[in-house]
Amino acid sequence: MPQTARDPRFVILGLVLLTTLFSACTTTIIESGAAAAVLPQISVERFLQAANSRDLHGMGRIFGTTDGDYMETRRREDVEIQMEAISSILQHQDYRIVREEMVAGRSAPATRIYVTLTVENKVISSVPFVVVQTNDGRWLVEQVDLAMVMAGR
Repeated sequence: MPQTARDPRFVILGLVLLTTLFSACTTTIIESGAAAAVLPQISVERFLQAANSRDLHGMGRIFGTTDGDYMETRRREDVEIQMEAISSILQHQDYRIVREEMVAGRSAPATRIYVTLTVENKVISSVPFVVVQTNDGRWLVEQVDLAMVMAGR
């Protein structure tokens, strides 16, 4: 091994160069396949958890359109009133995602997630939640069939 490789200055210079090289590296996550399909389901699960805990602001950050979530695009007071109403209907003991399908004819990606809810010890099968992808790539709950939940109670 050459003498310069053992020189502490050479080792420090090498570490500085390696640190600079690694700090310039970035990781890009490409959503495809099974991983991308899970994201709409996670949004529905988070929305149901927020509804059960009456986290109105959390619900408002998961509910919206392709333009963005309601906390960003609506008045806070209006969001709180709407999320309170939705939360009172969606209070549940348990839920299970049973299936999903793409929503055809939309300008942005949208998925319909069917959820079986246990509400007041009654099972309400296949409640549809429509989840849309925003312009910045997030998945938000856009629609919930609340009438179906209320009819099943």
